Amino acid sequence: MHYFDYAATTPLHPDAAYVYGKLSQECYGNTNSLHEIGGEAQNLLTLCRKEIAELLGVNAAGIYFTSGGTESNVLSIISLAKANRHNGTHIVISAGEHPSVDSALEYLKEDGFTVSVVPFDDNGRVNLDLFKKTLQNDTILVSVQHINPEIGTIQPLEQIAELIDGRTTLLHSDCVQSFGKLDIRPIAKIVDSLTVSSHKVYGPKGVGAVYINPRQRIASVFPGVVHESGFRGGTVNVPGIAAFVTSAKRCSRNAYEVEKYAYFRVLLLNELKKYPEIFTIYESKNTTYQLPQIIGLGVRNLEGQLMMLELNRLGFAVSTGSACQIGQQHASKAMMALRVDPQKAKEFFRISIGASTTAETVSELTSSLFKVVEQFNGKYFAPDIW
Repeated sequence: MHYFDYAATTPLHPDAAYVYGKLSQECYGNTNSLHEIGGEAQNLLTLCRKEIAELLGVNAAGIYFTSGGTESNVLSIISLAKANRHNGTHIVISAGEHPSVDSALEYLKEDGFTVSVVPFDDNGRVNLDLFKKTLQNDTILVSVQHINPEIGTIQPLEQIAELIDGRTTLLHSDCVQSFGKLDIRPIAKIVDSLTVSSHKVYGPKGVGAVYINPRQRIASVFPGVVHESGFRGGTVNVPGIAAFVTSAKRCSRNAYEVEKYAYFRVLLLNELKKYPEIFTIYESKNTTYQLPQIIGLGVRNLEGQLMMLELNRLGFAVSTGSACQIGQQHASKAMMALRVDPQKAKEFFRISIGASTTAETVSELTSSLFKVVEQFNGKYFAPDIW
């Protein structure tokens, strides 16, 4: 099976697995315990906090470890909103946000907050004209993902930061898809909070982190919790965090391999773009605003779920969108944000590339795509194409 679903999750890197296994046996103490074993765990946690902060270019005092991207988004958004309620109750988000952001906002709506949702423009980026019109005097928080997890478009966070400059409006960004793929230190400097996840960067599942600028006051979502300076409850997963740091540092040392992934993207899309009447490609027209690893596609008159199942039968793992909304009875968030016709939106599927991807596997995937299209769409391709 060739894996093309790296945007959903990544395999655990052997170095991270070694660190996790070793520390699970040798550094198993509770960081809140006052004995020596607990102190060793606390010292390691402090080191991990510092190393993640260095990767982000931020103050380690603003780093909070969590169980992953979902918890990171939920806790940071709710915490910041409640802590700044005295400035207003209006929140603005993009229409393509991860379901965890929607979950946090549904909770806040029950507490009297209001939410405005801004769609994408034709490039798959937040429509800045509409965004500007959506801002109100009582807008206290804006949440815009750095990279869309379904089509890979890079959102205009710098311009958004400029639009809210001078206001009492905080900027939160879900950086789960960008961390480990791009240098996000410039983004960390302009946001008030951001979230990252371990299992997207070849670390273990069940680990993530939040950065909240130490200048910002936070409110505990759950009263009485004591771990992570009262940000969350539960014994801290020190071995998992150390493995997360190990894998994240490895991604950084490899300079994110952007050129390699850009080549694989071109290799695939150059073939598909020969048939615009068959394939719809959802991407930014400007490659500067496009993460190469994530490729959003549609095949005319062929549902994405069927394409996913057929490719699985042929030995290729792809997806129909964000893994956190698979199985729900609604279209891809990105398709809704782009305001794609609902019937056409059903054609959407996603290919995402990573460490095991090679030029050979990309070529094999391309051939398999053509075979599926020929089987179900009635389009004949010359044998030398596939």
